[in-house]
Amino acid sequence: MQILDSQKENAIWPLFRLGFRVFFLGGALVATVTMVLWLLFLTGHNYLPGIQNSVWWHAHEMLFGFTLAIIAGFVLTAMQNWTGIPGVRGWPLAIASCLWFLPRILLPALGETNWLVMTLDIAWLPLIAIFLARPVIQVRQWRNLFFVPLMLLFTILNGLSYYAAHINDWLLSERIFITAVLAITALITVMGGRVIPFFTSRATNTDKPMPILALEWVCLGSIWLSTFAWLLLPRSESMNMIVASLMILAAVTNIVRILRWKTIAALKVPLLWILHLGYWFIPIGLLIFASALLEQTTTYSNASHFLTAGALGSVVLGMIARVSLGHSGRPLQPSKWMTVAFAIVLLAGLIRGFTALVAPNYLADSYQASGVLWVVAYGLFVIFYWPVLTKPRIDGRPG
Repeated sequence: MQILDSQKENAIWPLFRLGFRVFFLGGALVATVTMVLWLLFLTGHNYLPGIQNSVWWHAHEMLFGFTLAIIAGFVLTAMQNWTGIPGVRGWPLAIASCLWFLPRILLPALGETNWLVMTLDIAWLPLIAIFLARPVIQVRQWRNLFFVPLMLLFTILNGLSYYAAHINDWLLSERIFITAVLAITALITVMGGRVIPFFTSRATNTDKPMPILALEWVCLGSIWLSTFAWLLLPRSESMNMIVASLMILAAVTNIVRILRWKTIAALKVPLLWILHLGYWFIPIGLLIFASALLEQTTTYSNASHFLTAGALGSVVLGMIARVSLGHSGRPLQPSKWMTVAFAIVLLAGLIRGFTALVAPNYLADSYQASGVLWVVAYGLFVIFYWPVLTKPRIDGRPG
């Protein structure tokens, strides 16, 4: 109320009043529709006329279409709280969101090698980086400048993914996509360490555990190092050993970290247990990924799905549900249907990840089952949060 002009704020369409609104709703919609199209493709119904490599499209859209939209919406909104400077809104936000949304529509029809699609899709993340950099530089809050090079890293990875599609190099595509998965997982560990203990402390009236600095450095450093090692080191047995060792270290330190976050107390609160239980997919996924590197116990794709269908799907759904309620002036009490959605998305991650390990004969069925559960979970978010995200705050405040 102190940093915004209410009259100007009320003239803006609510969807474009803060980044979380358009990018959470749009991201969840893309997550739902994209998965429906993928499931149809798996059953022999191809509604992707321009796509040459459907696996490339599926991986790209779930990472650079869905996930990056959610990250952008979260950070654009949080930056206002961190810096005290009004977040991007109105026409600038509408332009950025259109640059993100247009490739989602055009890609299935025009294909992954179309220059218009590539240009639009690569352009929107640098714009987000500019929006993030301006308030940080203005108040010299250098700690949060971290998100600017992060957006540029994802821009580079997105561009490389299109380059790999253009030269039809699937091995390069896989390397880029898994790098993006690991970078997103690293970001979840960064943000999870900031918000999960804080949310838990406030909701359960318990003391917030103080971070152990050495543990934080090792936990975050090891997963970032594994990300860049996966991207930059040549494929070899010694490379696998290095990356696997870093992943094991990251997994162990993440386990120690989350055991300090009072999960038992959080199990009474849906907006907490979805974050806590979803976060457990990170150490599990990293250990399975290390096993895949060292012993070839499973594919890299299956290992990475512990981090995507598991950790990413669960933590994102919990976070966007909570942030949407809080920033729309509503009580932090999700509907019963959203609590059901939390359980469903956890089940989707479990089925997608563990079936390949314990019942590989049912792997194709697990794709369908987990995909349907994912569609239901994110579809419920779209249905119940559409009015939340497209209407003004119920308390009359800006935002």
